[in-house]
Amino acid sequence: MRDVGTLLEALPYIREFHGKTVVIKYGGAAMTDAALKEDFARDVVLLKYVGMNPVVVHGGGPEITSYMQRLNLPVEFVDGLRVSNPETVEVAKMVLVGKVNKDIVLRINRHGQPAIGLCGDDGLLFRAARRSAPSGQDIGFVGAIERVDVDVLNHVAQDYIPVVASVGADREGNSYNINADEAAGAVARALSAYKLMFLTDVPGWLEDPGDSASVVSEADVDVVVGALATVAGGMRPKLEACVEAISGGVSFAHIVDGRVPHSLLLELFTDAGHGTKIGPAV
Repeated sequence: MRDVGTLLEALPYIREFHGKTVVIKYGGAAMTDAALKEDFARDVVLLKYVGMNPVVVHGGGPEITSYMQRLNLPVEFVDGLRVSNPETVEVAKMVLVGKVNKDIVLRINRHGQPAIGLCGDDGLLFRAARRSAPSGQDIGFVGAIERVDVDVLNHVAQDYIPVVASVGADREGNSYNINADEAAGAVARALSAYKLMFLTDVPGWLEDPGDSASVVSEADVDVVVGALATVAGGMRPKLEACVEAISGGVSFAHIVDGRVPHSLLLELFTDAGHGTKIGPAV
């Protein structure tokens, strides 16, 4: 009976979300653990089958780091962002576009829905410009997204699940490594998505980073803005992306633990939820 109860619990959410766009930032352990990879692909396919419009945006930090170490290239982060010289960007493009993106596309295809792989260069999807770290430090060829061409995504999403790798270029054709959290936020904002979901390696936004039980289950965007100065590491770009997206019209943003099987579905379709939910200012 629990299975029937779960289905009935999901029904009002499925009805509410039907026809809505959900942008999913795919990252962390969910991209590296074999079983979680399969769970993620099935979950995304299920979203499509129940009438939602999923758009996947991904990074691939651990794989980029692995290849850089093999090539004896320096690995450095500032404020959660990868310091990127031209060699770093070249490796990032090879890994993200040539390998990680195609692995995700193939897995989604195999579970029953056709997917199309894109990066910021395809159809001029992203126009980027060089940025600094939040602290003002120069971090090289790291890009901020100035524009997202939603026509490309809307055209693809009519028949396929778009899977977007977070690299792009500026007007002069210089390539940039783009933080995948920022890219997901920009895509969600440009599409006026109903939800923006982040899969990460912690239970949610933690009030105390050292205490995994201190999850902030729900917050409005003003609370997040007020706390940003005290947030460090990889959580900061996620929260900044949530603020950008919600300020641009996205209804809700969620930060969930991608190490938990089917965390995407648990957050979307159960009463209890899972992780942190961020909404507009009240």
